[in-house]
Amino acid sequence: MFIGLSGMQYSGGSLGDHRIIVAEDSNVFTSMIGQKLKESFDIDIEICRTFEELQLAFDYGERPITLAISNINLPGAENGEALGYLAGLSIPIIVFTGTFHEKTREGMLARDIVDYVIKDSILAIDMLEESVCRFLTNHRHHVLIVDDSPTARALLRSRLERFNFKVSAAESGAEALSILKVTPDIGLVITDYNMPDMDGFELTRRLRSVRGSHELRIIGVSSSDNRLLSARFLKAGGNDFMLRPYVDEEFYCRVNQNLDTLDQIKSARRTVEQRAAAKVA
Repeated sequence: MFIGLSGMQYSGGSLGDHRIIVAEDSNVFTSMIGQKLKESFDIDIEICRTFEELQLAFDYGERPITLAISNINLPGAENGEALGYLAGLSIPIIVFTGTFHEKTREGMLARDIVDYVIKDSILAIDMLEESVCRFLTNHRHHVLIVDDSPTARALLRSRLERFNFKVSAAESGAEALSILKVTPDIGLVITDYNMPDMDGFELTRRLRSVRGSHELRIIGVSSSDNRLLSARFLKAGGNDFMLRPYVDEEFYCRVNQNLDTLDQIKSARRTVEQRAAAKVA
C-alpha cells in the first residue's frame, strides 16, 4: 500500500499503463523521480532533457501522454515555453521547479496546471510522488457540485476535472437529492449556501438524515463575509467550509483531506469487518 505524506492511501496496484513524461534536465532529479515512481506504482517514465526532445516525444509517441512533470525552464525553452507548449496540447502538467515567487505562481496557475512542487525540501520528491498518484487515481472519487449559479457550477466543474475527478452537478438542493438517490458512488458534495429552493444548511441536514460522514463528505461554500456561516454548516452536519474566491492550493487541499478521510474510514471499517469474519470462521 502506498501512503503519502499527507496520509492519502492507495492500494490499487500498478499504474504502469500510464504514459508519464518528465521534462527535466537534471540527471539527479530525473533519476530520483524515475526510481520513486517505478518502485511505488510500476511506472516507467520518459525523460526529455531539452525542449526539442519534449516536442519529439509528443510528435512520435505511440501512446497519448497521460501526464507531464515539467520544469519551468528547459534547454531550448529558457523562458517557460515548455509549459505553454504542453498546455496548448491540453496535456495535464505538474510543475517541478526550484524557482518560485508570486509572479511565477500566477503564471503557472494561468496555464491551468494540475499542481506544482518546489525543489526546496528533502521531501520534494515524496510530495511529487503523491501528487502524481492523486492525479492518476482521482477518477475513483465522484464529486457532486450544488449551486444555482451556472457560472459557479462551470468554474467548479472545470477546477475539479482539471484534477481528474469524476464530477456531477445540480442547480438546486432538490436536484442534488435526486442525483444522490441514484448515484451511490458520490463521496463528496460541495454545496453553495445561498440557493432559492433549499439553502445549503437544509440540504446538508437532509443529506445527513440518510448518509453519515463515513459515507459522504460535505463542504459548504459561500461568498458571504458572515463568519458564522461556517459554524452553522458544521452544526448542520457539514465537514468543512470555504469562502469564495478560492485560493487554488487551499481548495485542492480541502477536497483531498475530506476524500482522504473518507478512504481512511472505509479502510478501517473493512479491517474491522474482516477481523470479525475471521473470528466467526
